[in-house]
Amino acid sequence: SPTPAAPEPAAAPESAAALAAPESAAAPAPERPTSRPATPSRRPAVKKAAKPAADPRFPHGPLVVLDGDGSAYGVDGIVLDCPATTIPELVEWTIADSGLGAPRLHRHGKDSDPLVVLTASAAVKLGLPERLEGHEQRRSLRLPEDHPVVKQVTKAKWKLTQRGFGPWARIYRPAQAGQRQCVQLAVLSWDALDARSWPGVAEMAPADIARVLGVYAQRVITPRGSTAVSGLELMTALRPPTRAVQDRATGQWVPGHNPGSLGTEPLDPAPPEATPEHPVVVNSGWTGGFLDEEAYQWVRSVDLLTDEECLLPYAVGLDLNTAFLAAAARLVVGLSGPEHFVNPPFNPKIPGSWFVDLSHIELDPRLPSPFTPSGKRPEGPAWYQTHTVAYAQELGHNVQPIEAYLRRETGAYLDPWHDRLKNAYADTLADLGVTRDLDDHAFLAAMERHKQTDPALAAVLTAIKATVKGGVGKLRERPQGRHYKDGERWPALERPTWRPDIRAAVISKARVNMHRKLGNMAKMTGLYPLAVLSDCVVYPSPGASPLDFLPYAASGKPQPGGFRLGPTPGLAKLEGVQEMAWAVDLMEQGLNPARHIKGGDAVFDEGE
Repeated sequence: SPTPAAPEPAAAPESAAALAAPESAAAPAPERPTSRPATPSRRPAVKKAAKPAADPRFPHGPLVVLDGDGSAYGVDGIVLDCPATTIPELVEWTIADSGLGAPRLHRHGKDSDPLVVLTASAAVKLGLPERLEGHEQRRSLRLPEDHPVVKQVTKAKWKLTQRGFGPWARIYRPAQAGQRQCVQLAVLSWDALDARSWPGVAEMAPADIARVLGVYAQRVITPRGSTAVSGLELMTALRPPTRAVQDRATGQWVPGHNPGSLGTEPLDPAPPEATPEHPVVVNSGWTGGFLDEEAYQWVRSVDLLTDEECLLPYAVGLDLNTAFLAAAARLVVGLSGPEHFVNPPFNPKIPGSWFVDLSHIELDPRLPSPFTPSGKRPEGPAWYQTHTVAYAQELGHNVQPIEAYLRRETGAYLDPWHDRLKNAYADTLADLGVTRDLDDHAFLAAMERHKQTDPALAAVLTAIKATVKGGVGKLRERPQGRHYKDGERWPALERPTWRPDIRAAVISKARVNMHRKLGNMAKMTGLYPLAVLSDCVVYPSPGASPLDFLPYAASGKPQPGGFRLGPTPGLAKLEGVQEMAWAVDLMEQGLNPARHIKGGDAVFDEGE
């Protein structure tokens, strides 16, 4: 076995307490110097003393929000004085004087680069346009190559990544003597903080924005782009592709594969795991069908509603907390490339894609089929991920795969990702008053008011949920842009984390988990769902609360196996309540009550 890697500086503890709220907005503004040098000074110029930091290399935390007057608002209410008037000066100040950054999340990983968030006034002061205009999709907008700021960056011998200078820009120089020189910029007025993932944050005061992003950075990761990008970056940060190993011939320390990671080279998927435009499909002429492992979108036929159900007064929606995250726990996925097998015996422990006929399996039509996202019975042989086939076996049916694409090297790749996001989710809910020790009545009451408790932390909670769904969706990122042609490679394919088979495994397990609960509920209570959409299920109910139909033992404890209320991933919360007649009316129109039970314009983002 290789000699252990050379010792590295210890990372800061991962489970630090939440960052304190900044001082009241009514507090007097700190005094500002009357004049500043035009170029970055070599002093940090702290306007307010920082609390002792966990890592002395980064005394001022992971990020700041820079306002137009040169005030850089950081975590814990800290305010720095930033004298920069151009983007290159800002980058120099950030690296040399700001004391910003965050320690690595894994001993073989890299420290997080500092993040500077620019308000609209700061962007204009630094020579950037207040808005980024264009006809492309928002995520692909960037400054043109001949923009003065891009020329300034190039002239100062800094580089931009291939993404260019967009809402999230990375400015760097190649590492020297192992020292990274890289700064991440986010421009608020260019929609860097998407309102769906960060509700209301872009309109907050700079100190409050710093607090929101600071809590997220400390519990999840310093943002590197959208929440989806951050979700993917978190996987790599917790499972770095390489570690230091000693070359026996030379005695030198060199990068070697880190066991349990996805490595540094991208892997092509098996044809049925790919998307129709993927080169593996187009170049091979593949016509053998594709995996269709997606979240549920199912509505029960109104013909299968009983008179008793229709006379119940309410339709109650339950939502499973971060269902994809719950599915990622202890999920064994493939770490190596796919291998093709003909007529293999089914093995539920091997991750992969199986071509098998499950159309003969007869199940209760009042429940969705567990084998298709539509909930309809399969019509013949199709490709399924291992969890879907294993569930058919669990239900007592014989499965005989016709062919399969399987992976020899396996591991629970997502476990550290699951653990960190689960803790982030539960800790943030607890800060909002929703703790694990509440009984079900108190839990429902706390959930009803938690968003009003602290809007900043409520925004962090939304961002954490978006990180889960977006991170899973990014595992199968499709090509962007109007000029793409089928069969061409697109940038996402060059990532080792472009793994549609891992995405399929997460969604398959989440859907199977949902069906298992639906079946157990039917056995325990005789109740059948009206509709399911992803992680939301709607039941007919005699009362306006989940407590009126969920199964409880005589002792008052929830029955295991069904839906249970609670604040952790996989447990349920109330999504919404409407009249039963409203739900039946939607079902008769072919619409899904689970999509609308929340009221208003409820939007479900399926993660891509």
